[in-house]
Amino acid sequence: MTREGPLASHYPAVAAMVVAALAPYLVLSAALDPLMPIIAKQLAMSEGTTNLAEGLANAGYALGTVLSVQLAQHLPQRRMLIIYATVLVIGSALAAAATEPTQFIVGHVLQGLCTSLLLIAAVPPLVTGFPPTKLRPTAAILNLSIFGAVALGPLIAGIQAEANAWRPLFWVVTGIAAVALVLSLLTFQDVPPADPTATRSPIAVGLAAAGCVAAFYGASQFLPHQSLDGTALAPLAAGVALILILLIQQYRARRPLLIVRPLTSTLPVAGIAVAMSAAAASLPAIALTGAALRDRYSPLDLGLLYLPEFGGAVIAAIVFAKLFTTRAVHYFALAGMLSLIAGIAVIAMSVPPTRISTLIGTGLIGIGVGATVTPALFIAGFSLRNAALQRVFAIIELLRAVAAFMITPILLYIAVTVGDSPAAGARVALWVCLGLAVGGTLLGIALYTLGGIRPPSPAVQRWFGGEPAWDSPPLLAAIRRNSSG
Repeated sequence: MTREGPLASHYPAVAAMVVAALAPYLVLSAALDPLMPIIAKQLAMSEGTTNLAEGLANAGYALGTVLSVQLAQHLPQRRMLIIYATVLVIGSALAAAATEPTQFIVGHVLQGLCTSLLLIAAVPPLVTGFPPTKLRPTAAILNLSIFGAVALGPLIAGIQAEANAWRPLFWVVTGIAAVALVLSLLTFQDVPPADPTATRSPIAVGLAAAGCVAAFYGASQFLPHQSLDGTALAPLAAGVALILILLIQQYRARRPLLIVRPLTSTLPVAGIAVAMSAAAASLPAIALTGAALRDRYSPLDLGLLYLPEFGGAVIAAIVFAKLFTTRAVHYFALAGMLSLIAGIAVIAMSVPPTRISTLIGTGLIGIGVGATVTPALFIAGFSLRNAALQRVFAIIELLRAVAAFMITPILLYIAVTVGDSPAAGARVALWVCLGLAVGGTLLGIALYTLGGIRPPSPAVQRWFGGEPAWDSPPLLAAIRRNSSG
């Protein structure tokens, strides 16, 4: 008989486990920047070491998306989920109790790695393991777990920084991770490996590991050096090249670990483009806004200025839950990109922004991010069979993490080195963010147009039956039809 926990089929418990697994690190990813000076002072860390800690933790998050898929093919998935949650608790406790830099870095890297391992292991079963009637609440929960947590980060950081403390936040994170572990035991189902006959892919995992570490290490070196020397550029370029090689190798592989080739039709490519551009524009825009306002407000006041971002994320999650099983999900993603563009523009027009423009801008950015990335995940996911959802989420999260976490330190570097004042540099970097958002929007519209497709409604029942929810035409299908005719 299959062993099960007492809450194995209890949807609220499984959903709560996913929230507790994902939220802690994602809150930290947005909260650490204002807290790092306090951490650095107490642990005797240099600026370069603090940036390295953040960079390697983000590299761990990106790598975990690939590693989780590899482990799921050959090892019992729910047993692995318990291991991931256990290591997350250990890593969180190490970071919270750290008395020197190495202990903090190791703990924080484990937090990043285990969060993405849990994301890929726990989220797809929540989506496909319950009846279609649960899709709407699942969509809202997923949106809030990822982007609501990120949006709350600046406020939580402001509360901690105002108290000149950081350990309470890390201990709370440890406690939430422990809750995730307990819930993973209570909801346990002894699920077998996804595909024991699958080819092991050490090359793919090795390329992902080397590429993520090199790229994020290089990006983390921009601010400490404040110069374009080989210390930052060489590993950054090498890391990006290795990630590109990974995608090409997986596209050409006969039995790939990451399903790149099936994602190269119109709708998945459009979804991935939107997710990457929204992530690459929003996270640095929020960081740049904080850097521009840090000397004008107390940490708590600055954190409160970001509260509309969370409100926007909540609104987007509720609306998305209502719309995402209709054709409106495509237009909703477009509306989200337009909201993101408007939010960045409001802030960029006056740097440092006023209190009103910051409140309006962060609210629009919150709506924009909540209305783009998760819809883009499902636009890509509905284009393939639901059995492939884990691998779809893995590759999109890998690319989204690279786009968001790697570009942010580069744009912060631009802000402090370009122009004749910090405000001028921040303005230039914000216009770059705006350009990324506009470019992603135009690319998505162009892909739909050149694919000759009218946004379809997902056939949810068919998707749960094992077939794609819609048919995605080949890239540039309209041009191909015209040229062949």
